[in-house]
Amino acid sequence: MMFVKAFIVGGIICALVQILVDRTKLQPGRIMVLLVVSGVILGAVGIYKKLDEFAGCGASVPLCGFGYSLWKGMKEAIDTHGFLGLFEGGFTAAAVGTSAALIFSYLASFVFKPKIKK
Repeated sequence: MMFVKAFIVGGIICALVQILVDRTKLQPGRIMVLLVVSGVILGAVGIYKKLDEFAGCGASVPLCGFGYSLWKGMKEAIDTHGFLGLFEGGFTAAAVGTSAALIFSYLASFVFKPKIKK
């Protein structure tokens, strides 16, 4: 049943993003920022935690889940270290995912010979 929940929630998030891409003139980078910021806001309000518990990877894998993990790390670090945790928490919580994305994209650039569009 967990796979079905993850598929439905992840599919709804992807469908909403596809509607944004098709119906607005927002650039993909701005949509990505919107997703991360919405994950932070929904995490701060307490909504995304419930969604994450319900759907698992269906909610944590999209970019709004990345924003939620940033929020969660900042909240824990602020509780532990005070004001300085505001700067430390997001880096600590997202370090593994960010490092993996950088390493794999660097390796992919060797394989696929990227070209800049003119």
